[in-house]
Amino acid sequence: MVSKKKAAIGVLSYQGSVEEHLSMLSRLEDAIPMPVKTEEQLHQVDGIILPGGESTTIARLLNVFGLMEPLRNRIQQGMPVWGTCAGMILLAKHIRGERPHLGVMDIVVRRNAYGRQIDSFEDQAVIPQVSPDPIPLVFIRAPWIDRVDGNTQVLLQLDGHIVAALERNMLATSFHPELTQCTAFHRYFTDLVREWEKQ
Repeated sequence: MVSKKKAAIGVLSYQGSVEEHLSMLSRLEDAIPMPVKTEEQLHQVDGIILPGGESTTIARLLNVFGLMEPLRNRIQQGMPVWGTCAGMILLAKHIRGERPHLGVMDIVVRRNAYGRQIDSFEDQAVIPQVSPDPIPLVFIRAPWIDRVDGNTQVLLQLDGHIVAALERNMLATSFHPELTQCTAFHRYFTDLVREWEKQ
């Protein structure tokens, strides 16, 4: 029996829920979790997660460490990327009231759409592309997507707001799967990385 090749999944490790993502990836048999802070580390991974945190801080550090352009280039060349919460903001081509950062994903994002930290909440939903079972959703000062353009596919709407979307090699979620015990989204992204590797 031929064993499946493991995917090296990076987690951008400047700020935010880095350890939580690395911990979730370590639970998957076909993923190798790797922190990413340098361009050398970026080129060692097959896909990357942009974690939740503070989008302006992460963007500033990407520029300080010279990783903004190399990261943008790798994404545009087809490397799979998943942005959670702040990571989704980093990916967006359009941010209400702000200039974009990476500006690679055809979405219009509204920052802190759900209000302040005190307005954080939990929910659950079935996302057929990800799992047949309900997935727990954790929202913390979360953005949402006002609009998707181009070939972007809506994966989940909650109360009329888009909170998960997929455009080719780019996945974005308003919520934090890494703050739950459910590995379904990390498994989905790992499968996405492995599929892109075949192309």
